[in-house]
Amino acid sequence: MERKILMQGAKVVWVYVVQAFILVGCLTDVCADDIAPDQLAFRRQAARRMVFDRSQEIPLSGLWPATVVGLDVTHPEVGSSGNAPGLDIEGGRLRIHSPEKASSIRWIGGFNPFASYDVAVDAFDGSGAVGLLFRDTDADHRIAAALVAQDGMWQSVRYVVVKDGEEVERQDMALPEAMRDDAPIRLRVQMLGAGANCLVEREGRSTLIGQVDFPKHFDLRKKEWMRRFEFCLSNELEAGASVTVEEAQAALSPGLGQADIRAVTTEDGSPLFKDGRLWILMSVRGRGLAHSLQGVFSLNPSVFDIRFEGIIVYDRGDGLLRNDLASNIFYDRSQNEWRGFTTGFSSYGDPEKKEKKEIWTIHSEREPLQGFSIMKARPTGLVGDYEDPQCIYDSQAGKWRMLLCENHGGYKAVIRESEKWDGPYERIAGPVTMDSTGTQIQTIGGKRYALFGSADRRVYIRTYPDLKPAGELQIHRPPWNDETGTRIWPSVIPLPEGYPAPYIALMMDRLNFPGMKGSNWTYGAMYLYYGYPTQGN
Repeated sequence: MERKILMQGAKVVWVYVVQAFILVGCLTDVCADDIAPDQLAFRRQAARRMVFDRSQEIPLSGLWPATVVGLDVTHPEVGSSGNAPGLDIEGGRLRIHSPEKASSIRWIGGFNPFASYDVAVDAFDGSGAVGLLFRDTDADHRIAAALVAQDGMWQSVRYVVVKDGEEVERQDMALPEAMRDDAPIRLRVQMLGAGANCLVEREGRSTLIGQVDFPKHFDLRKKEWMRRFEFCLSNELEAGASVTVEEAQAALSPGLGQADIRAVTTEDGSPLFKDGRLWILMSVRGRGLAHSLQGVFSLNPSVFDIRFEGIIVYDRGDGLLRNDLASNIFYDRSQNEWRGFTTGFSSYGDPEKKEKKEIWTIHSEREPLQGFSIMKARPTGLVGDYEDPQCIYDSQAGKWRMLLCENHGGYKAVIRESEKWDGPYERIAGPVTMDSTGTQIQTIGGKRYALFGSADRRVYIRTYPDLKPAGELQIHRPPWNDETGTRIWPSVIPLPEGYPAPYIALMMDRLNFPGMKGSNWTYGAMYLYYGYPTQGN
């Protein structure tokens, strides 16, 4: 009996081992030719920017009138709404109408402070407002954004904050003159933890109308707010008015632009394949340093089918969920744990707290690659102006080594080393002399190199681990022109045999979304490059 139990236990362990190897997709056949990175030419294949791409959204909740049976059950009236209007579902749309002045609030779904919220309005007959409302179920706290109509013509977006029953902020954001008409329109609130962007969309094109911040009223990154708030559809009708709503929904979104592209790897830096796809980290951009999210994407590297897969936030144990980014995540096979590092840009989310930016270790037993994931975070001791960490385990040296950017009269690449994955890390090479961003350790031709972008229109190659000059990356049609910024991430990835090229690179541009006031780091589009040897086959 004991022998049988031991054999069954061994079988279970072996199944888990096999599953782990399938999951991480170890690249034993990665191109190992004796080639240096400066002997590769990277040729542009495709480019794409996702701007609230609805085909990429990950749904959270919504009201789709054509499928509703029992509106008062599925989407009940909530809160104090005064004289209630009539509601009918006609032609697959929700028509809200009243012969007298009326208003109502309808529950749509739960609340996530990192989601995007939309309401698509077909028409407004008369005067009033229709929009999105986020309310506290335990107290009289509300945040609302609504389209305002006058005599059937759209005029503005009204933003209102109510705290403890008192209105504490109001903004009326005028629509562009070309949108002051009676045509269908979509209002969108892109929640970004400590703030939000308010946009309208016409015929698939988004226009920024205004931007707001919350911490002086509510820090919506607090887990207690996330649990208590709910997402609602609101309306205010003058006498005789009506409004026709096509849909209202909440979703995780790829945002205004994508940046900071880095492959998910195993602990030794090998790119992770799962379900025949590469898994990629990118920042989902919103506005400033504190207004972006850590996104996860996937790609079949034989084509350009980039797919938005999810959002990761970080829990430091202080009651807040943090939207830190420029992360490095790897699967540590020896510990069966997802680990990595992230840059604490969320420290800028509440100016009153005056937190310092720092590098955080992150870890999770649950795979954080799809949907909405929360990874635990701990400090590394790297407090201050550090960015873009990537860490690998170097089995030959028996050390964990991290390449990152540090501010030494500007951001410069350095390599740090530790006995343990979570530090402390001591500097062993660098800083280099040139501006650096998007630091990457990658194996090319069977040898590790350090790569990084720069402000001086180059992508530099350095030896590993001493950061000696080793040339520059050759990029045909780089993701910039004479007028745009060039601080991009190289994101070079080796591929097994059978793909169109032995290497790909996923880069970004630095073209910001128009209309932002103040800090604007909303770049960019994603670019796919194939890397081929410049000589020979």
